[in-house]
Amino acid sequence: MSVEPLDPKDIDRSGRVHVSVSDEPIDSTEMLRFVADASAGCSVLFTGTVRDHSPGRTGVSKLEYEAYGSVVEDKIADIVADAMGQWPLIKVAAVHRTGSLDIGESAVMVAVSSAHRADAFPAARFVIDELKSRAPIWKKEHWPGGAEWVEESSEHRTQNTDSAG
Repeated sequence: MSVEPLDPKDIDRSGRVHVSVSDEPIDSTEMLRFVADASAGCSVLFTGTVRDHSPGRTGVSKLEYEAYGSVVEDKIADIVADAMGQWPLIKVAAVHRTGSLDIGESAVMVAVSSAHRADAFPAARFVIDELKSRAPIWKKEHWPGGAEWVEESSEHRTQNTDSAG
């Protein structure tokens, strides 16, 4: 089966792509349902969850994400179009949360379907890696005694907001 790559300007009308940024929880069943297709031999779902630590810090209690919805969604749609140009993907869904998230909650999910796993796995990795690198989403780590905006490179910014003042 041959799958045509998508032009980024056609991504919203294709029915093959779902991209969103929302403060609502992400439903993995809905993600997999979206990418399901009779021609798909493989579906891959990546789930990024909030953990209790980060490089150089233990005791992370929650994360807070901020984003400009439509700007971020356009950037993610560009990333998905890039992936669909590199691999013969059938459908792709990419969703990122905003707001305050507790340990264990899903912050981001990427689902892709293709005829073969050799395409689906690297495409899913590409989408999540590029999303973390290129999408303008800001993350604030909270821990007992403070909070700090951090970069995806895991290097803490110099601006630190301490709850003690």
